[in-house]
Amino acid sequence: MENPEDRSGSTRVVVTGLGVVSSIGIGAADFLTGLRGGRTGAKPITAFDTDGFAYANGCQIDNFDASRWLRHTPVGSLGRASQFSVAAARMAVEDSGLPLDVLRDRRALVSVGTTDGESHDLDRLTETEVREGYAQLDPVVAARVPAVRLSTSIVRELELRDVETVTIPTACAAGNYAVGHGYDAIRLGDADVALVGGADALCRKTFTGFYRLGTIAPQACQPFDRNRRGILTGEGACILLLESLESARARGARIYAEVLGYGLNCDAHHPVAPDRDSIARCMELAQHNAGVKPEEIDFISAHGTGTRANDVTEAAAIRRVFGDRPPPTISIKAMIGHTMGAASALAAAACALAISESFIPPTVNHVETDPECGLDCVPNQAREAELRVVQNNALAFGGNNAVLILGRCRPDAGVAA
Repeated sequence: MENPEDRSGSTRVVVTGLGVVSSIGIGAADFLTGLRGGRTGAKPITAFDTDGFAYANGCQIDNFDASRWLRHTPVGSLGRASQFSVAAARMAVEDSGLPLDVLRDRRALVSVGTTDGESHDLDRLTETEVREGYAQLDPVVAARVPAVRLSTSIVRELELRDVETVTIPTACAAGNYAVGHGYDAIRLGDADVALVGGADALCRKTFTGFYRLGTIAPQACQPFDRNRRGILTGEGACILLLESLESARARGARIYAEVLGYGLNCDAHHPVAPDRDSIARCMELAQHNAGVKPEEIDFISAHGTGTRANDVTEAAAIRRVFGDRPPPTISIKAMIGHTMGAASALAAAACALAISESFIPPTVNHVETDPECGLDCVPNQAREAELRVVQNNALAFGGNNAVLILGRCRPDAGVAA
């Protein structure tokens, strides 16, 4: 990555389109309303059989109609996560105001992160094989399973021609990985436009895994709260349309935010336990690459899962980087649940909307802040704020960390006015 001191002469990358499928809103405008109002998507899961579990709340999407967004792809040919991904991509393009015929003539990157791919379909196939035998597997469902379809289906649906297509499987950090991928591609001149983000659907495999780990909350996700009990699994997708600032200005596009930089690392410390020092190093790397200092960060969108271990460890890493007075630190997982590979992409969209609309989303379901966390988590109500720079944290099993820095786009090349 280029030296951040040389940003004035490099290609600047901006977010001009947002496509969102979430349990608190579909489309950027509805998602914004949900964020501002502290809406929650928590409800009993009906996507799979939950008999035998003592509790089974999640953040399931009930009002999603893929046929509204799919014009060139039979809905039944795509699994649920791919439907989310393709719908979000079309929303992002429409939101950006970039005509499809113009997009098709540009060099593009499509990069989509995921944790589970189409595990919702794998659940169905496994159940069929166990109950009825291998011969009864549905070939249409089996064809939908490859995770690469989360990105290649976007290319097919939008009829893109000059495109690189990637699916990134770095679990709960994958959305930030994908945004960073798009940022690099545009900065280096490998792409003119990038459709990047993440997608995942609720599946029994992941719910059961977290349940067996003892990390599923009985009713609600309460990040940084003294009495937090764990996560709620969620589902959804977010695709961001990235392009150069020059391109956006030339066509008079609305700019939500500028991508200032990102940082990645993998400590491989433990399969599931986060590592404080590694998280801190990743934040420092992201800030260095973005050319910003800790005191310039106006709020942090934390990974903030609501588990005992994650929240204390992440808070300790934040204090290691920011000192005793860190900026407001929120978690939208209290609203949308843990959407796995879509999580940090949805959080990136929330950050971009927060910058453009001048507010900090709340951490809902909050009763009493855990003194071991000791953060201002903007409890329960959104806070109006003029924002210049925002940090988006994403942490994944296996020690995969990804931190993204977004900022208000300024006329000059600097971060702050």
